[in-house]
Amino acid sequence: MTKRELIEIVAKKANLTNKAARDAVQSVVNSIRDALKRGEKVVITGFGTFSVRKRVERVGRNPKTGAKITIPARKAPGFTPGKTLKKVVR
Repeated sequence: MTKRELIEIVAKKANLTNKAARDAVQSVVNSIRDALKRGEKVVITGFGTFSVRKRVERVGRNPKTGAKITIPARKAPGFTPGKTLKKVVR
């Protein structure tokens, strides 16, 4: 499902115009993004949890030359599905 398809579904189910649905979906996405940017966790009960995960520094290899390189530590977004979502997908 693409973002456009999600907007169309929201518009139909909530009886909104496509523009209003697009604004609503974009607001949710922006709110999640901004919370993660601040290092906060976003919990949507019944769906899952968005969080920032810290990846430690590690040693890797350059696939072209085979030389060892150090991959720096960084933060990455993560998602953990909730119990209800897991149950529905099974």
